[in-house]
Amino acid sequence: MLYHLLYPLSQDFSAFNIFRYITFRSIVSFLIAAMVSIIWGKAFIDFMKMKQFGQVIRDDGPESHLKKAGTPTMGGVFIIGSMLFSLLMTGNFTSYPLLSCLFVTVSYFALGFVDDYLKVLKNNSKGVSAKGKLLWQFITSGLVVFLLVKFDVIDTKLYTPFFKDSVIDLSWLYIPFGATVIVGSSNAVNLTDGLDGLAIGPIITSAATLGLLTYVAGHSEMASYLYIPYVENIGELTVLAMAIIGAGVGFLWYNSYPAQIFMGDAGSLSLGGVLGTIAVLSKNELLFVLIGGVFVIEALSVIIQVISYKTRKKRVFKMAPIHHHFELLGWPEPKVIVRFWIISILFALISIATLKMR
Repeated sequence: MLYHLLYPLSQDFSAFNIFRYITFRSIVSFLIAAMVSIIWGKAFIDFMKMKQFGQVIRDDGPESHLKKAGTPTMGGVFIIGSMLFSLLMTGNFTSYPLLSCLFVTVSYFALGFVDDYLKVLKNNSKGVSAKGKLLWQFITSGLVVFLLVKFDVIDTKLYTPFFKDSVIDLSWLYIPFGATVIVGSSNAVNLTDGLDGLAIGPIITSAATLGLLTYVAGHSEMASYLYIPYVENIGELTVLAMAIIGAGVGFLWYNSYPAQIFMGDAGSLSLGGVLGTIAVLSKNELLFVLIGGVFVIEALSVIIQVISYKTRKKRVFKMAPIHHHFELLGWPEPKVIVRFWIISILFALISIATLKMR
């Protein structure tokens, strides 16, 4: 709200004109989110320890993870809280793309919070049922994509990376497609959140990549030059992306190996959902497969494992998601984490490089 209070003053005091620039507000957004996350995170961890709200470890995972039982969880509370606080200071809430992302974030956060509540306070390692999660997620994402299309915030065209003239108009089929992108992203991030700091690294690189793409897509001349679709007011999602990065950096301060707190579903479901929503709004639905390549690999490993076991009664991986496979191969946990971060950075760079390939 600080933007809405200070920017109008630029008519009388030219110094406040700086708030019109997305680049300035993005930097401020990052700094506020990072500082708030680090400061609040310590207090949150101490509170969770005092209340003895610790992670329940499922007995079907690697045995080495059993020692992590009791580690405070629900770190998504201070990640999303820090992100939202930062946006209150720097966000332009007249932007429909920003409001759409916030709606998905809050809805998925509520779902994840309920799931974490059941796991932590009710000592139920399974939490909300898979069917219940999917129903909640699809209702939220389907409604958002429907409204975005209905009010012409985005079109129903699908733009193919690497090719400047390859466009497919899905018409109203775009609504279930866009909803699936958001739900798939949310659950893929949730599957990736299995090691200390593993998920937050690719979340940061994906948010940084999407932040750059939204900035370009919100600038008509840049968008035209690079042959990407121009979306009005989408530049505000750069401010959101920087808030995600800042909150993520603050969380990583405590989540790096050995973790002092876990993200929980409140964080992974909502962060995955908002990344998918940004991809839909910026018309990078297909490119998001590359941007979030680590999440895609993790999700595919689970799908492949399930299909293989149900059809052949054989496992392809020692354990799924695939990060557990490498653990059981003997890789130390920090090595798995850092190598996945490296892969995520490579995917991000390749994704950015596609801007000059169209």
